[in-house]
Amino acid sequence: MIQLRPEVQELNRMYKAMDETYHAIAVRAGLSDSGFLILYALAELGDGCAQRDIAQHFYASKQTIHSSIKALEKKGYLTVEHGARRERQIHLTPAGRQKIEDVLDPVFQQENQVIAEMTQEEMQTLLDLNRKYVTIHQRVLGCRKGE
Repeated sequence: MIQLRPEVQELNRMYKAMDETYHAIAVRAGLSDSGFLILYALAELGDGCAQRDIAQHFYASKQTIHSSIKALEKKGYLTVEHGARRERQIHLTPAGRQKIEDVLDPVFQQENQVIAEMTQEEMQTLLDLNRKYVTIHQRVLGCRKGE
């Protein structure tokens, strides 16, 4: 059996650690991981973005996004507006805007703090190397955005 190189194992652990951080935040906020992702996307991409844009931006399946939107709609955080050609625009309700203020604003502030604690050169190197790793990873494993 082929063994993973230690570097691959360490990268996998780091990515999993980051996932676990966001999972813990979602649980504390009373959200599923995908529900947290939807609110994060709306905070990042803007109120009224398309369901398709959320799925593409965060590499999530359309089905997962659709199910999570339905759940958040039931909780009163969002509304869905049907547009042309089955396009679905996602809008925050006042409760949804409050949830973003309560949950995501502190997260965004903390994420910005993480970046601020690195030099510009360190941050650029991290971004460049991660971008390169992801590009090679997608090519070698045969998976690219939209496939």
